[in-house]
Amino acid sequence: MDHNEYVIRGGVPGRERLRLLGRVVRPTTVSLLERVGLRPGMTCLDVGCGGGDVTREIARLIEPGGRVVGMDMDGTALDLARREIAALGLRAVEFRQAAVGEAGVDGQFDVVYARFLLTHLNQPGQAVAWMLARLRPGGLLIVEDIDFRGHFCHPSSAAFARYVEIYTQLVRATGADPDIGARLPALLLDAGCQDVQMHVVQPAGIVGEVKLIAAVTMENIADSLLAHRLADRHEIDAMVEELYTFARDHRTVMSVPRIVQAWGSRDAASAAD
Repeated sequence: MDHNEYVIRGGVPGRERLRLLGRVVRPTTVSLLERVGLRPGMTCLDVGCGGGDVTREIARLIEPGGRVVGMDMDGTALDLARREIAALGLRAVEFRQAAVGEAGVDGQFDVVYARFLLTHLNQPGQAVAWMLARLRPGGLLIVEDIDFRGHFCHPSSAAFARYVEIYTQLVRATGADPDIGARLPALLLDAGCQDVQMHVVQPAGIVGEVKLIAAVTMENIADSLLAHRLADRHEIDAMVEELYTFARDHRTVMSVPRIVQAWGSRDAASAAD
């Protein structure tokens, strides 16, 4: 894979943001995993697993008899994930530190899954092909990712509009695609997936953690914004404050970006790679 720049802060602060996001989108992800047929005894690979939020949900669905491997390039997030998984007593889980496309994650899985990964890659098609190659013939590839154009609030907010604009500029500056969600079915088809399907979800609300995602994400892209000279510290701080103020108003509405879920299978006649 070509070099990829992850624009959102990693480590412990990044883990806390992912924990928040994970709680917000958990219902839609669990519904997807159940819909596509995860069941006990399956072997699964969670690519770009971060702190292991989805890895944990997969483990619960494939026990007893199954196994799930979570892989990510953030060693700090993986250390936290290992401790959390151990505390829950889930034994069918293994974590490996690796980026998509790297060696070290071999074998063939019944399911390969990735959430909010492809939007950060400058060669997402190569990543999809790599994930497809990790599947056994007949196995299932599942991806979820954002279409940032669908991010909305009500009433209109200058800070929110600027946040959507500046996040989009930042991701595009790295060669990645903040609106990749709509491309997911085509990416799966181009890689050779069969029976490709899709679904769209978008959590939103007037109260609760869903309204905090924009402000928390803004805090966690601050370093990248400064490095790319897309905003200065004064503007960033002012936007964060305004986004939190907007979120605290119970008459306002905020969403997360539109999320596209897509899945397809590897040709059952495929030979092992």
